[in-house]
Amino acid sequence: MLKKIITSVLAAVCMGTISVSAADISSLDRTCHGYGQGREVDECNRPVGASAFNDEYGCYGCTAMLDDSKKICLTFDQGYENGYTGPILDTLKEKNVRAVFFLTGDYAKRNEKLVRRMIDEGHIIGNHGMKHESLPSLSIEGAENEIMSLHEFVKEKYGYEMQYFRPPCGEYSEQSLAVCQKLGYKAMLWSFAYQDWDVNAQPDPSEALKRVCGAAHGGEICLLHSVSATNAEILPKVIDSFREQGFELGLPDEA
Repeated sequence: MLKKIITSVLAAVCMGTISVSAADISSLDRTCHGYGQGREVDECNRPVGASAFNDEYGCYGCTAMLDDSKKICLTFDQGYENGYTGPILDTLKEKNVRAVFFLTGDYAKRNEKLVRRMIDEGHIIGNHGMKHESLPSLSIEGAENEIMSLHEFVKEKYGYEMQYFRPPCGEYSEQSLAVCQKLGYKAMLWSFAYQDWDVNAQPDPSEALKRVCGAAHGGEICLLHSVSATNAEILPKVIDSFREQGFELGLPDEA
């Protein structure tokens, strides 16, 4: 009987008939999943792994790919500053592109000038966790604190209220996604990412350009790391290529 009640509650949540806060979040699955979009794509070059994630977890306000056949959204994970965020912002300004920057707590505290520039230039600031901890490893209270301690810091220091959360390390559980929704956040994963984060093993710029541009697809949420010298170098050509392929670059909440 209890299992049937829980199933009914979850179905109601996913159908949008009740708020997730009314569900018994503590009963949800805590199994940790490591997200990856995979290499399999459909006839429109859209990763089937991202589509499957949307189908399974969209009821919690989560997305790995936008429902827009023309748009590509650039996102940058900001774990620490490596000298390339300024040039990346210069390129975005020159190309008239707005992006999403997911900040850790350490980044938000140490890089006030860059964070204020992101906000002033119309970019979205996203929450990447105060300590970049894997939410499924935390209690419900711990997960809430990981998200909201950074939320409150950014609100107080920058006068900015974040609404998008990117799970650290791409790790999530059904319970952690429900926690995000309860706190008013939309969890944003990605439909393209590549190995760009290792500063000691940066991808060759020409090969990286081919890979990033060749993966372009409608509704793409493109994850890039700002610590990457390669990304800073190829970004102007990436933006030009996306536009040449007929895509628009914009924010997830733009019509």
